[in-house]
Amino acid sequence: MPHTPFWPRQSPHFLACRRAVRPFTSPALIGLSGGPDSLALVAAAVAEAKDVRTLVVDHGLQPGSADVAARAVAHASGLGVPAESVRVSVDAAPGESVEAAARTARYAALSDAASDDSRDIWVAHTLDDQAETLLLGALRGNPAGMAPVSALDAGPRLVRPFLSVRRADTVGACDELGLDPWHDPMNDDPAYRRVAVRTSVIPELSDLIGGDAVPALARAAERVAADQALLASLTDLSPTNDCATLAADPAPVRQRRILAWLREEGQNATGSQLADIERLCTDWHGQGPVAIGGGRSVARTKSFLVVC
Repeated sequence: MPHTPFWPRQSPHFLACRRAVRPFTSPALIGLSGGPDSLALVAAAVAEAKDVRTLVVDHGLQPGSADVAARAVAHASGLGVPAESVRVSVDAAPGESVEAAARTARYAALSDAASDDSRDIWVAHTLDDQAETLLLGALRGNPAGMAPVSALDAGPRLVRPFLSVRRADTVGACDELGLDPWHDPMNDDPAYRRVAVRTSVIPELSDLIGGDAVPALARAAERVAADQALLASLTDLSPTNDCATLAADPAPVRQRRILAWLREEGQNATGSQLADIERLCTDWHGQGPVAIGGGRSVARTKSFLVVC
């Protein structure tokens, strides 16, 4: 039988984590990597008596990944939470990054497991992740934000209880609880754009404004996410490659429908590429295909967009 965890009285970081999960009452499946964010999320859910279980998704992308997954399962079991791991295959499509392919495989595995007993999916994105997501999206010409609750395609709800929690709180919570989380070496590699944004760009912005830039960036990301949710509730944002339909849509709707169609095709586009694709619909005069990376292009064939 798992032991009942002891929750220390003086634990300010852990209290921040506990407060964040309190509003969420539905049964949930927590995506657990074994890192400090997701491990603190599991501990906070247990401390607040939430009905949760965990799934560790092993992408098999790093040596020893099976050992990391087993360690994460052991952590969750030690906290009294049902836990299991699953190995997934990560196959990046042409032009798709390995990170994006891994994310797709991870959410597919979580959706399958959560659907077994109608659970929400909880992931441990923090306020810092929110700020980084805004900047990374802006660099691609598509500013983005994460909503606390959103819907996966034909699947369970995706919940991010920690969007108000700082990364320092999750690390501090693990320290307060005596937990030893796994630290992904990829999180220290500046070759990854997100790491470079975290370690270089945001500190420079903080120096520029004379304070912590993360809360302001996160608030902007929240507004972007809220605007996206409102637009989705008011109009049809379903994917389409019909040029006449897209030309008739307002630009914000057209852009989102093109991006949704590209995602269905396993592709994506930067802001400048998206603008050129739009012109295939709105300013058609026989121009050639728009290169979108990975050797792929978007062209107009008769009255439809095609990936070639």
